[in-house]
Amino acid sequence: MSNEGQQPVRNNFFDTKIEFLKGVGSQKAALLNLELSIFNYGDLIQHYPFRHEDRTIFYQIKDLNEQLPAAQIKGRLREWSVVGEGTKKRLVAHFTDGSGILELVWFQGITWIEKNLRPNTEYIVYGKPVAFGGRWSITHPEIELMTAENAHGGYWQPVYSLTEKLRRRYIDSKVLSKIIRNLLEISRAHIHETLPDNLVQKYRMISKADAVWNFHIPQSHAWLHQAQRRLKFEELFYNQFRLLKNKLLHKTEFPGMVFNSTTLVKEFYEHHLPFKLTNSQVKVLHEIHEDLKKGKQMNRLLHGDVGSGKTIVAFITMLFALSNGAQACLMAPTEILADQHYQGLKKFADSLGVHIGKLTGSTKKKDRDILHQELRDGSMQIIVGTHALIEDVVQFQNLGLCIIDEQHRFGVAQRSRLWAKNDRISPHILVMTATPIPRTLAMTLYGDLDISAITELPAGRKPIKTVHRFDANRLSVFGFLRDEIAKGRQIYMVYPLIEESEKMDLKDLMDGFESVSRSFPDVPISILHGKMKPKDKDFEMARFVKGETKIMVATTVIEVGVNVPNASVMVIENAERFGLSQLHQLRGRVGRGAEQSYCILMTDYKISKDTRLRIDTLCRTNDGFEIAEVDLQLRGPGDITGTQQSGLMDLLVANLAQDGEILKVARSSAEAILETDPDLLNPENFPIRSHLSNIRKEETNWSRIG
Repeated sequence: MSNEGQQPVRNNFFDTKIEFLKGVGSQKAALLNLELSIFNYGDLIQHYPFRHEDRTIFYQIKDLNEQLPAAQIKGRLREWSVVGEGTKKRLVAHFTDGSGILELVWFQGITWIEKNLRPNTEYIVYGKPVAFGGRWSITHPEIELMTAENAHGGYWQPVYSLTEKLRRRYIDSKVLSKIIRNLLEISRAHIHETLPDNLVQKYRMISKADAVWNFHIPQSHAWLHQAQRRLKFEELFYNQFRLLKNKLLHKTEFPGMVFNSTTLVKEFYEHHLPFKLTNSQVKVLHEIHEDLKKGKQMNRLLHGDVGSGKTIVAFITMLFALSNGAQACLMAPTEILADQHYQGLKKFADSLGVHIGKLTGSTKKKDRDILHQELRDGSMQIIVGTHALIEDVVQFQNLGLCIIDEQHRFGVAQRSRLWAKNDRISPHILVMTATPIPRTLAMTLYGDLDISAITELPAGRKPIKTVHRFDANRLSVFGFLRDEIAKGRQIYMVYPLIEESEKMDLKDLMDGFESVSRSFPDVPISILHGKMKPKDKDFEMARFVKGETKIMVATTVIEVGVNVPNASVMVIENAERFGLSQLHQLRGRVGRGAEQSYCILMTDYKISKDTRLRIDTLCRTNDGFEIAEVDLQLRGPGDITGTQQSGLMDLLVANLAQDGEILKVARSSAEAILETDPDLLNPENFPIRSHLSNIRKEETNWSRIG
């Protein structure tokens, strides 16, 4: 019995609760609420299938081959029997279509299946065919009685994400598909167009209603392709529209200091610049300077590989602020990194007589008091620090520039507290990251920022040589390490760290430390891991930096860490347990000096196809951007950012690893509309305005239907 129509439908049809839909009822609704977070019509219609099975054609048994992912066959069920004992117990049925015999095998649910089978009856079976002992068989096939309706095939079966609990209650893709079909039949009139007509025509897209219907129940493969293309475009268009609108608001609503004077920059260039900047650094500095002269708050992301020279770009950007009587700060996620930035910048600052300070959690109270005073009276021009910089007690006389390193490690609230340190005018923002970001990801994650990339390494740096060695080659690897130590070089040996198994990891690390100690009895060795006290970590790191120890056995705590130019070899143990970007980041710890550096990836003989691709990519190229693209293909965007960034993770149909081209077109379409009609007053842009106001009004995430 249908409950539909018994509840007054609220303003929005798609806010109607799913129990009122034909074929659902309160029990199924409770399950769908709990298992899939589907509460209303909007949630249900947006529960899109993740693939479709081709049920358009029937195969004959004689034409089967093992290359087929699955096959659909019409035939007659002859006989069946239960064979084997215990775990080997199975139901085996013989099925024929006249061209051959097919065995159907079930290991689970045998009693229920046997009870429902009918001998000498026509069925349609579907599953993966496998040849065994000269005969074809399908294990756990889908099987249904042949009817006048299904005898012709001709459809694409949607496959939805489900849970074990739903399957146990007999809610599978077919059941869900039926329920969604009931919804599609009553909702067509409520699905409004969400894109301007000229865009739909320009890119030859099908209507919103056709797209939703054909994504769930495609009339053909061509219709399915058009439905996906349309919905991906729309999703990415609104994602980019929102980001670009924020960017535009920033440029019109948020004034920034005008940094016209370049006196300190000129002095630094002419007398103190220790090396020639790369073309890439010069280009980035030009983009930054253009921003700083406009009188609008700069919001720029600077990304470039480990060792590409972001620190000097950051320092020269600070000099633009200082030349105009403003102060600058740099915030880093860890004390080690803050200290490294401070040491790196201090020698430049000293050469110009610029007063620079460092503020971290371990700064002593009496030093803090002096720092606070100097920041308030303006005598301290640059401050480098950690989260300690955002404490309320830290006040500036005139903060004009905030630089944030590895910004994904800070929350939005933390960053905005830093910007609020100047209540008269917003400081300019430069965000830096050493994680090269694929272009599609950068557009989606940081689409509201202007983006600059440093794409070349400083002159004199030799690319790191990366090789893959199996555990069986350990003796020759250790021989190579001895030769490097004899040349006066230092070595990192890194072990994986996986939070869930810290005990095991620590054991791996200690076993590694012991085996390295036995193999190098005359070599001083440091050890570093997350369980050590901060002062012990600093002590061990300092010994390695000074060259007192020659080998550093560590977990990934050194991933973002200290610059040791003399360390020329990075050995990564169990390299198969690391992601591609992480391997690349670790590799960047060496190659800081003029000597040839090496990265050795150690694995077992047994490695998966994905692992081999990761390792081959790393051995083949040092280009962080190329590596980031491969990483995106392998892992998907969520894992790469390490954060559930809103605006990225609520993508329902688009896939950033595959839909880069659609994203570019969607972004340029959004840019064009915002350029000519930022307030959406033109009648043709009414669908966008109406759609955006719907999104804002609704408490449900009914953002993509309208």
